[in-house]
Amino acid sequence: MGQKGTETRDRLLDATQELIETGGYLGAGLNQVIAASGAPRGSLYFHFPDGKDQLVGESVRRAGQAIGAAMEDLAGSGGSTTEFVEGVLRHLGDRLEESGWRKGCPVATVALEMAATSDPLQKACSEVYTGWEAALRTRLADRPDADDLAMTILALVEGALLLARTHRSREPLNRVARQIAALLR
Repeated sequence: MGQKGTETRDRLLDATQELIETGGYLGAGLNQVIAASGAPRGSLYFHFPDGKDQLVGESVRRAGQAIGAAMEDLAGSGGSTTEFVEGVLRHLGDRLEESGWRKGCPVATVALEMAATSDPLQKACSEVYTGWEAALRTRLADRPDADDLAMTILALVEGALLLARTHRSREPLNRVARQIAALLR
C-alpha cells in the first residue's frame, strides 16, 4: 500500500475511533465514518473488506495501543507502582476532560454494546484489556497477588472513567487513585 493508501486508511481509523469513543458502535455508522474522514466510500470497502466490525475492531486495537504506549511511557519514568497508577489515571482524566467529557475509555463503549453479539469485536476488546492488565501485572510482579491486583486495578480504573464521564468530574478518578494507593501499601 502506498503512502496515499496508508493516509486514507489512517483517516478512516481516526474518524472511526473518534465516533466510537464519543457515540459508541451505534454512533459510528459507515456514512458518518466516510463523512468524518473525507475518504471515498470505495476506500472504506477496499481497506476494510469485512465491513464495520473489522473497521471498529481495528480502531479499538489502535486506540488500545495508544493508551498502552502511554502506560509504557509512564512505567518507564520510574517511580513507585502507586505513582505509575496515579499517572495512568491522570493521563486518562486529562484525555477525558480535554474532550469535554466525551472520551472515556476507547474500549468500554464497544465492549458494552457489542462484545456479547460480535465475536470479532469481543476479541478486539479482550485483547486490549488483556494487554493493559499485563502492563499492570508487570508493575506488580514482586507481589504474590499480582494477577488479582492487576485485574482489580483495571476494573477500578474502568469504573472510575465511566463515573467521571457520567458526573463530568475528576472526583471518581481521584477517589479511585486514593483507594488504589491503599491497596498497594
